[in-house]
Amino acid sequence: MHMLRLRLLTFNIAHGRGLTPIQGFTSSRKLRANLRKIGHLINKHEPDVVALQEIDQNSRWAGNFDHLEYLKLHTGYQHSIFGINNRRGGLINLSYGNAFLSRYPIIEAENIVFGTRTVGEKGFLYVELDVGGIRVPVLNLHLHYRSRVHRFRQIERIMDYVADKHQHRSDHWYMPPIVCGDLNNSAHLPDATAELLRYFSLHGDYSLHPLGGLTFPSPLPSRGLDFVFLPPACHEVKCEVVRSFLSDHRPVLVDFALK
Repeated sequence: MHMLRLRLLTFNIAHGRGLTPIQGFTSSRKLRANLRKIGHLINKHEPDVVALQEIDQNSRWAGNFDHLEYLKLHTGYQHSIFGINNRRGGLINLSYGNAFLSRYPIIEAENIVFGTRTVGEKGFLYVELDVGGIRVPVLNLHLHYRSRVHRFRQIERIMDYVADKHQHRSDHWYMPPIVCGDLNNSAHLPDATAELLRYFSLHGDYSLHPLGGLTFPSPLPSRGLDFVFLPPACHEVKCEVVRSFLSDHRPVLVDFALK
């Protein structure tokens, strides 16, 4: 059977602020310069799919411009989609969440917001890509950064969503989703990452990447918070935590064969 290789990069870009601890203290010029550097990093590693977290569509604290369109302009990806989890109008307007850049057409998409807050809300963006005639589902998530209880509630929503998708696709072949993003907890703890891996393993031999990389080096202690869950259809996996100083997170790059 023909094996197609795919490259996926997941990256929490921290609103484009770089290593500045608080967004809003970064000039529009510096934001654009940092986003161009992120675009250069993306172009250097040539992923087919880019999953982004903490990316702004139109937020006062992030320069009042569309960061996804700006990255698209500087990377040349044909396909993109935003999943907005936070919206607030008025003088201090906000609009941000998760997003995808893709070389492949996005044939289905849905954004799920976990709650109703206008600042700090999390959620997940689900897409299905047409990869050479194969329908490939990818789920890009961002979980609560502080509360384990909230994270478990959030992954329950994800589990229910995936189960519902699988049930309604039972009339034809359906590949379990590739899942990636900022989970805000380490894999070795009894927390959401380990529980989500346990759940997805019920759908087959899922693998978690990276196993030991520290994707959140600052502030200390360094931790692994960003992961990719690959379903059984993914083989010959190579994973790298990309060294960069363009966000408080580091990108995770996975390269794999898709049967």
